[in-house]
Amino acid sequence: MKWKDWDQNLKVRLYGEAVIGILFWMFFPFMAIYFAEIFGKSTAGILLVVSQCIGVIANLFGGYCADKFGRKKMMVYSYLGTSAAFLMFLFANSPWYESPVLTFISFSLLGVFGAFYWPASHAMVADVVPEKDRTAVFAVFYIMINMSVVIGPLLGGIFFFNYRFELLVAAFIISVIFTIVLQRFIRETAPNVVEDKNKESKDDKWYSFLIEQVKNYSVIITDKAFFLFILAGILLAQTFMQMDLLLAVYISESVPSQTLFNFNNWSFVASGEKVFSWIIVENGLLVVLFTLYATKISERFEAHRVFIASALTYGVSMIIFGHTLQIWGLLLGMFIFTVAELMAVGIQESFVAKLAPKEMLGQYYAAASLRFTIGRTIAPLAIPLTVWFGFRWTFIIIALLAFVGAGLYYAMSVLMRKQEYI
Repeated sequence: MKWKDWDQNLKVRLYGEAVIGILFWMFFPFMAIYFAEIFGKSTAGILLVVSQCIGVIANLFGGYCADKFGRKKMMVYSYLGTSAAFLMFLFANSPWYESPVLTFISFSLLGVFGAFYWPASHAMVADVVPEKDRTAVFAVFYIMINMSVVIGPLLGGIFFFNYRFELLVAAFIISVIFTIVLQRFIRETAPNVVEDKNKESKDDKWYSFLIEQVKNYSVIITDKAFFLFILAGILLAQTFMQMDLLLAVYISESVPSQTLFNFNNWSFVASGEKVFSWIIVENGLLVVLFTLYATKISERFEAHRVFIASALTYGVSMIIFGHTLQIWGLLLGMFIFTVAELMAVGIQESFVAKLAPKEMLGQYYAAASLRFTIGRTIAPLAIPLTVWFGFRWTFIIIALLAFVGAGLYYAMSVLMRKQEYI
């Protein structure tokens, strides 16, 4: 699908989300380190779990609302909330007032409003892009996200610790601008909303919203293959969610300063914090360069086979991370980790669209994103696990979860054959 054929909604979002993404990744990877230093590792892990539990609920409501009230409305309201959360965030880190507790609340609210935004945004892509082009379009958006992952942490290493207030002021202003852009320059695409926007019932009770949502999600749960896809994804998320959690703490605490290059009398020495920034950039750069190529290769194979291979590769990368403190070993681990990511990332969203009824796209995407919201809810427990079992065994446990996830993907494929999806 050529750029000139892209819907205006997608073009506006791609540019806007790219800028927002860079700002987000300028502070997000460093939050686990910040909370661990302020509250201690055990408390930080528990607090992050609590914040993500709220995000899970918001995600489910976000998917329902995207189908019921429209993609555009939910995206605009989400960024209104995001702007308010950034305002609170900058206040809690201002020259006049500092509050780690308010910082945590603000950070949690950003996750909640993000959980409202993404089901609607994913469903909008499926609304306006033909099925044959969806994988490529989703891949382009994923490349954009990872360009943010490359640029954001490099800038964040400077601004987050030295100019945090100014960074958050910029994030607030740009969030407000993006809210206005969404309101003015994108149109509604939800089929039910476009067709029935003048047919709203005035007799609905206050609780009918919740009852209808529960009924709709109960239908999704009866789709056993899709349920296994979610469950396997939750287990697999325990690997890739650790990039800014366990891996950040592990490298900053355990990796000693060491020489990366040594030439005659010149040497380049890197601390743990610098190594962490480098492997984040390595991941983002590889994804930016090879996502489209990897997606073309993955499309040649049955989706479930790709998911199984990806899960096994993620597990191997976790074992490597847990058994090395050397820079080159960590860079190798991240390379294998990124290969696992590239295998599956381009085909996941189109896979969900293939399973979902058209009138329930938003809810299927919301349910599918439980892989990430529930995954991120559980993932911070890895930080207190290091206190009880140590870093090496924690990485082994996470690798075992990835291997179990591969087994669930296999079980999913068996059910899909019975249901004649494949």
